[in-house]
Amino acid sequence: MLPLTSAAPASSNPATPAAEIETAVIGINGMTCAACASRIERVLRRVEGVTAAAVSLAAGQAVVTFQPGMTDLPALHAAIEKAGYEVVPPTATEDETAADEAAMLELRQLGRQALVAGLLALPLFALEMLPMLIPALHHARLAVLDEGTWRGIGLLLATLVQFGPGWRFYRAGWAAARVWSPDMNTLVMLGTTAAYGYSVAVVCFPAAFPPGTAHVYFEASATVVALVLLGRYFEARARGRTGAAIRHLLALQPKTAQVRRGGQTFELPVALIHPGDEVVVRPGERIPVDGTVVEGASFVDESMLTGEPLPVDKTVGAEVIGGTVNGQGYLVVCASRVGAETVLQGIVRLVQAAQGSKPPIQDVADRVVRWFVPAVLGVALVTFGVWWWQATFELALVNAVSVLIIACPCALGLATPTSVLVSTGQAARLGVLFRKGSALQMLDELRVVVFDKTGTLTAGHPRLTDLHGCDLPPEVSETDLLGWLAAVEKPSEHPIARAVVAEAEARGLPLPTPTDFTALPGQGVTATVAGHHVAVGTDRLMAHLNVATEAGAPVIAELARAGKTPMYAALDGRLAAVLAVADEIKPTAAAAVAHLRAQGLEVVLVTGDHPATAQAVAARLGIDEVFAGARPADKADIVRRLRQRGRLAFVGDGINDAPALAVADVGIALGTGTDVAIEAADVILMSGDPVGVLQARDLARATMRNIRQNLFWAFAYNVVLIPVAAGVLYPAFGLQLSPVAAGAAMGLSSLFVLTNALRLLKWRPRAVAAPLP
Repeated sequence: MLPLTSAAPASSNPATPAAEIETAVIGINGMTCAACASRIERVLRRVEGVTAAAVSLAAGQAVVTFQPGMTDLPALHAAIEKAGYEVVPPTATEDETAADEAAMLELRQLGRQALVAGLLALPLFALEMLPMLIPALHHARLAVLDEGTWRGIGLLLATLVQFGPGWRFYRAGWAAARVWSPDMNTLVMLGTTAAYGYSVAVVCFPAAFPPGTAHVYFEASATVVALVLLGRYFEARARGRTGAAIRHLLALQPKTAQVRRGGQTFELPVALIHPGDEVVVRPGERIPVDGTVVEGASFVDESMLTGEPLPVDKTVGAEVIGGTVNGQGYLVVCASRVGAETVLQGIVRLVQAAQGSKPPIQDVADRVVRWFVPAVLGVALVTFGVWWWQATFELALVNAVSVLIIACPCALGLATPTSVLVSTGQAARLGVLFRKGSALQMLDELRVVVFDKTGTLTAGHPRLTDLHGCDLPPEVSETDLLGWLAAVEKPSEHPIARAVVAEAEARGLPLPTPTDFTALPGQGVTATVAGHHVAVGTDRLMAHLNVATEAGAPVIAELARAGKTPMYAALDGRLAAVLAVADEIKPTAAAAVAHLRAQGLEVVLVTGDHPATAQAVAARLGIDEVFAGARPADKADIVRRLRQRGRLAFVGDGINDAPALAVADVGIALGTGTDVAIEAADVILMSGDPVGVLQARDLARATMRNIRQNLFWAFAYNVVLIPVAAGVLYPAFGLQLSPVAAGAAMGLSSLFVLTNALRLLKWRPRAVAAPLP
């Protein structure tokens, strides 16, 4: 059974009992990069009583484990706010509107700022760059207005960008620098301010600059602001959807229920139901609470919990779970767990805590920027001081600004997102949707792939797979028998009966109207059809009817070994056929597993199904390691254990897979599955084809090679040219990197990164037609 509280790590203090440890999930606004998450983690871990803290940038929340006797939630909130971030107030589980509105407001603000910055930077870029490339345009421009007027226009446009949309970088960048933890905001702030400030000085005091150095770089500062804001907008869009999995889960619980008290039945909000209340569940309704059946009988679809397609027979005394769907019967349930104590709410907490846990990946640019920004500042200051002492103030200022401009993060900011943008676009054409860019690196480093069975490697619904005639009269064909069996099964709501009826209807067989229909619970059904007495069910039904089954025993055993559900069919008191129902393996599943294993990956099967069925499916697919009978919490725990072997991907499609999808390094959901699984995953396979896992990994490997190349060149330009900009070659060779050359080098590095990323457009998936030999 799913635990009612999210699991908390054991305390680092062995003297502290586990009962004194609590785990809290805290929503946070204002994080913009991995450095923000790291800073909040350090602040939280310094709070007395905190034993562990993990902050997720993508989920916008912190998962904190603490000792209640030593600290509390208000103290944790205060620590986060003191670090310069906003704590999102907790909302009721039934109402996520406030959180949604806050996320949408931030998204709209970023969208507006990116649009404004882009509209202002585009003409500025055209006015400055095109005349440099086409000299005729330079002369035509001067024929309209003099250079001073054009520079004044550039100053106006750049100022609107710098202190309009770009103001957020000053706020965040200064906050990070003030606590000696610079991040990408700090680098954007410094780089754009250097280009903008130098250009303002050139416009206002042109005579103060040495000949050939009075150039403006307004287009550089404005373009960087626009590009970074655009990247932030798309990132916020992806983060804004992380709460959708929780909302879909909560939507599974009905808001009201029919409660029977004192002999009367009336409708009540679910929040007002107490343990011991009797809840009436009509056919087709979702069960609102966890409890025990005290009246009635029905089949209940528990696929949201187990992921398995066959509804479960529920009679008096059976346990039922809130959120599952009642079939065609009438049930009265005595509530045992309500509200936050239900299994469904336990799944919500599992997903919420897993989404908030810190991913092992760290963004390369944000890691490097922690030392890169102070280093650049130090080099710029040293350059300024040395040249002012050895030469003139003007030359010192030019060289120092050249250092800052060459360090502007344009290429650094484009290195990863451009590759991700191109590769995810390619993936979308294949029906593979990446919801998080970090999934690309996880897939590249993958060591273990864990597959759910039902709906992932199999079709997800039972169908009639076998019909073996045993002793049919000459005048009766197997087709006739199938039609009669379907006629007998049609009044039944049992999933096996539905599979028989579906097969007959798919073949277009006529279904005569049965008479003398009798259903024997747990055994099968009998009826008279076309003048024949027909019975279909288990060996117990055959024994009850005194039908000899020895002739069908070998076939029954073979079908059971294959993981199928076998049944007997009798005609006029004699065994007529053996039939079986099974959830069939998808045509491409074996090929996908074979190719993944050929890449050196471990492939594991985890399912809530019976061990015999799971082993049979695994044997046909070539999977050696199987975990069967696993419930949602079990799947998440299994994934945690298997992660010790290396990077792990979990592939699933059901609500019951959501905790495991969130816990895995990369969760892969089938687009043909439930909304909850899709929203909890990092990658979505829209076609539902397991081969998509192979394609996603191949593309991820190509993308990560591309990103590493981009990052190398983005930093190589800086590492090589910063010393040149500082003037180290000037004394010996007379070579000096002016701000113009620095700006050109910066643009060249960006152009190289973009061109390299576009090479991913040529990537094509491998052909996977059949399993490997």
